[in-house]
This record gives sequence, structure tokens and C-alpha cells, in this order.
Amino acid sequence: MKGNIANVGIVIVSHSPLVAKGTADMVRQMVGDSVPLSWCGGNAEGGLGTNAAGILEAIEAAWSDHGVAVFVDLGGAETNSEMAIEMLGEPRSSLVAICNAPLVEGAVIAAAEASGGAPLAKVVATAEELSPL
Repeated sequence: MKGNIANVGIVIVSHSPLVAKGTADMVRQMVGDSVPLSWCGGNAEGGLGTNAAGILEAIEAAWSDHGVAVFVDLGGAETNSEMAIEMLGEPRSSLVAICNAPLVEGAVIAAAEASGGAPLAKVVATAEELSPL
């Protein structure tokens, strides 16, 4: 775990490993190593889908005591992310938020906000401004 990093972590969850990795690459190009970043894509068998255990591993890899913002592409990714957060357990699960924002744009803008030291609530709010009403 990387709890000593001073910025909010970012996790990208997609049904496609290529989409998840590509989004993470874009985030990394924008903010360098200033935020903890991880991604999870595909199901346990390597096909399209998501899985809670893989998402939990991604949250652990991007862990920050300042919180973790999770970005998802579709409903199944959100459901499995919720399960992964529950598996994390309290008090850490209360430091993880699933963002209602576009996957790529939301992750990039959230990482930019996090790289400036913003708290989790501000990182989430900034990303969610991109969502249609």
C-alpha cells in the first residue's frame, strides 16, 4: 500500500483492458507520477467484463490515505467496484468514491485536480461536473 503519498489516488475500471490501460496512459502523461494510479480491465478469464477481486487489487495499488477516486465505464463496472469497496472494509472503504463522470475525461481532470493536492471530495466534484444533468 502507498498510504504515504500525499495525493488522492485514481483507479480506472473498464470492461476492456485496452480501454483501461489506454486511459491510465493518458492520465500518466498528464500528471506524471504525482498521483497514485492503477487500472483494471476485463474479467478473470481475460475477456470483456470486470471482476471485484481485480478492482480491489487496483484500489490497493493506487491506495492513498487521502482517498481513492474510482472511474468506471458501464454499470457492471460500477457494481463490481461497489463490491470491491465493501471488501476493502472500514475504515478504508469510506475513503473510496466511485465518480459519476465520463471515464477518460473524468479520470484526466480528476488526476489533474489530485496532483494539486485537492481533497477527495474536490477531486470527485470536479470530475462529476463533466456529467450531463
